Amino acid sequence: MFEDVILPKELNPETLEHLMSPQNYGNLDNANCIGVGLDEKTKEYVIFYTLLGAELIKDVKFATNGCQDTVVIGSMFTQMIKGNDLEYANSAIQKMNKKLVEMTEQQKACADIVFTAFLASMKNFENIQNGAEEELHILKMKNSCEAENMKGDSNE
Repeated sequence: MFEDVILPKELNPETLEHLMSPQNYGNLDNANCIGVGLDEKTKEYVIFYTLLGAELIKDVKFATNGCQDTVVIGSMFTQMIKGNDLEYANSAIQKMNKKLVEMTEQQKACADIVFTAFLASMKNFENIQNGAEEELHILKMKNSCEAENMKGDSNE
């Protein structure tokens, strides 16, 4: 779709596709586990909706009030894990981190909020399985997505 577009060197066609047409974005009404990654400093969040069945991720969606990096990473990550088992989904976090190694510290924090929201959804599922009446589970971020809080960021 974007074959003829001249991209900045740090923006590849896959990234552009996820930016222009994010996959799995929005609410999932029949989710059985919901998690939120929350950056209390910036108030940025990612909500991760997961429909889990017999250790398989049947469907997944995410929503965010975050930046374009968060949307792109959420889109890529949900595409990776949708239809796979939990073991693969957990290993996908490491695979994504390796893939995103050249990102700025701020972009890494944006990725982390996506992964944290996924882990919060898994904790929500576990809590419900253990008898808790919990609508969703929130995990707060250790590092903020705020640029001046990032070590090594050129915006310091």
